[in-house]
Amino acid sequence: MKADLHTHSNFSDGSDSIEQLAENIQKAGIDIFALTDHDTIEGCLEIKKLVPSNIRFIPAVELTCKTDEVKCHILGYYCDPENSLLKSLIAKGKLLRHKKLETRIEYLRTVHGINLTEEELNWLYSRRSVVKTHLANILVNRGLAGNNLEAMAKYLDGCKTGNTRFDGEEGINTIKASGGTPVWAHPLGGEGEEHITPDEFYKKFEVLKSAGIQGLECYYSRYSLDEIDFLVNFANKNNLLISGGSDYHGTNKDIPLGKLNTENQNIEASLLTILNGI
Repeated sequence: MKADLHTHSNFSDGSDSIEQLAENIQKAGIDIFALTDHDTIEGCLEIKKLVPSNIRFIPAVELTCKTDEVKCHILGYYCDPENSLLKSLIAKGKLLRHKKLETRIEYLRTVHGINLTEEELNWLYSRRSVVKTHLANILVNRGLAGNNLEAMAKYLDGCKTGNTRFDGEEGINTIKASGGTPVWAHPLGGEGEEHITPDEFYKKFEVLKSAGIQGLECYYSRYSLDEIDFLVNFANKNNLLISGGSDYHGTNKDIPLGKLNTENQNIEASLLTILNGI
């Protein structure tokens, strides 16, 4: 059985529509998948209508959080998309993201002399979960950069947006209240980030443990087998659930569906204990 428990659609910063993602999941031969859009769960309501009976779908969300001084992404698996507390948190997140967007728009104008058109602004504000990638796409389309990563590094990474993240404990508690299981996403570092040392990981984990984290994303497209072994051993020793995913974003990142390590080794779904007993 093949699983990918970390995917994104254009409900947040992926390029695939819900229809395209469902089709690509089938083409990739994936048996179990989760949709984990950033700070929105709306796509889960739509994609579950399109998933054939031979593929298992898990509704999920990826919350952008900060606990004490630890910035992190928290995956919430098995959340009820209709839960009122989760809906309220997501509505709050949309306002936070718009605040961050406005700061970045002003930064582009004042620092780089880039004024967005009315059409570009309307497109940005129409997004259910607007992120830095959306601004980067506009800059790439204007020919100001060759790809998203270049656009962000050149024009956006210097922008200080302040703290517009959810409180980590609030995010974790809301996931639990909605019937979900909170998992620390890419705990050694995500896309484009320098991977942290074991000592740094231990310190951050203690903070998230106190906030109520229940699992780790041990298998990840940007992690080596040695890094994965480290995380799996730690999870097993600390009675944590194990998850794994590619962090697929369609054409917005060069990550194929189902890739759960840098060596392209196939990972049996049974190794992902987050799936056990559910």
